Amino acid sequence: MFRFSRGFSLMALAITLAACGGNSNKEFTPQATFDAFSQIEAEQYDAQTGTQRETTRDTGLGENVGYIDPGDTLTYNSVSFSSTATRMQFRVASASSGGTIEVREGSATGTLLGKVTVPSTGDWQNWTTVSSTVNISPATRKLVLVFRGTELYGLMNINWFRFLKADTTAPTRPASLAGSNVTSSSVKLSWSASTDNVGVTGYNILKNGSHAGSASGTSFTVTGLAANTSYTFSVKARDAAGNLSVSSDAVTVKTLPSSSGADLTDPGKKDIAMQLVSSAENSSLDWRAQYKYIEDIQDGRGYTAGIIGFCSGTGDMLELVEAYTRMKPSNVLAKYLPALRQVNGTDSHAGLDPNFPADWRTAAQDTTFQQAQDSERDRGYFNPAVGQAKTDGLRALGQFIYYDAMVMHGPGTDPVSFGGIRATAMRNAKTPAQGGSEVTYLHAFLNARVAAMKTEEAHSDTSRVDTAQRVFLNNGNLDLNTPLTWQVYGDTYNIP
Repeated sequence: MFRFSRGFSLMALAITLAACGGNSNKEFTPQATFDAFSQIEAEQYDAQTGTQRETTRDTGLGENVGYIDPGDTLTYNSVSFSSTATRMQFRVASASSGGTIEVREGSATGTLLGKVTVPSTGDWQNWTTVSSTVNISPATRKLVLVFRGTELYGLMNINWFRFLKADTTAPTRPASLAGSNVTSSSVKLSWSASTDNVGVTGYNILKNGSHAGSASGTSFTVTGLAANTSYTFSVKARDAAGNLSVSSDAVTVKTLPSSSGADLTDPGKKDIAMQLVSSAENSSLDWRAQYKYIEDIQDGRGYTAGIIGFCSGTGDMLELVEAYTRMKPSNVLAKYLPALRQVNGTDSHAGLDPNFPADWRTAAQDTTFQQAQDSERDRGYFNPAVGQAKTDGLRALGQFIYYDAMVMHGPGTDPVSFGGIRATAMRNAKTPAQGGSEVTYLHAFLNARVAAMKTEEAHSDTSRVDTAQRVFLNNGNLDLNTPLTWQVYGDTYNIP
């Protein structure tokens, strides 16, 4: 008999009957025994009360059981549990408020084995899978599904159900374990995600074989490590049942040495860096005397001037004069701004000659212009270089090596700019932050820089690298401590 379920009205009866073509209460031939751990089609019941079968639009098609009202039942006479079931799943849909499915043994009032809540899915053919935990021991059982809910009619549709065995399958082994962001007391570990038949719930991190922490994702930072010490790490995945995977491949990481030396932002270290750059750029340790320096060194960059060699052809001289003009609008160089914009990107002096060099030297006597040079040096070169060096795990010498490279080559990403040189070095060696040797990486960086210098005739003399920075590196002076002795272009310099 047709049931006035799901809020149907008498006026809609004819339409509903047509739309529900295929509805039937014809019984299936009972299956001898169902395997509890295989998918059991709901319409293959041995008995039912109050429901109807209908064509389904769920994946796999076929039929589902619908028109389920409170108190209706589906009975399956023989369901075999070959081992303990720990979870059950139901494929359901509901355009109403849903309800509850009770799983009882023997009869509609028999022992309650478990129950699951069915939510509204927005449509009678909008399907979802719901589940809940159970603890059903091995046996062949008669199961009765009893449907409960607050609706008068039309609780839900059900397509299939099944039970899950106790999970004894471990997750797959985590892969690609690697260390990065190494400091003197910490290291960041990362790895590829594991998979599991039910789901991975987290990862256990092992340090030298002992538990060091847990992570829900695929990275973890281990802290509290000793400086200049090697540690071996591995990772195991775990699931909700407590199964652990085989350990990942181990990775050994050495923490950075503890350094009492200050980094390059320390005023004393920064002054050393300025002297080193000045020895190469101006053949003098008196870097403060170079505010007034200006000449065309015929390197294709136009005029080179100031404490780090601001160039009219590369844009940083323009940025400097613009900054100076913001600080002091009525300055002797402001009138050259249109020409500097015009020659940017070329080696031309158009609009600058003949008086620009003399006016530059006049401006250099102004402390505001000196402050502007200091500020633009820090903004465009010093701060970015030192910041990147710290990120890469480099100490004062490495910070200076980055800074000097950025001063000469610029902060770009092409092969002969700082970014390209660093990229080449990282293809050949790991940074300390990646778990590599600081000395090995800095040699790789200097090698890449020398190669870049030799592509430009004006910079083909590599002594500022080979007889200065490389000397400090070979001496193991990673903190750039004094005294320092080096040579550039054949001249010897010393900072006591």
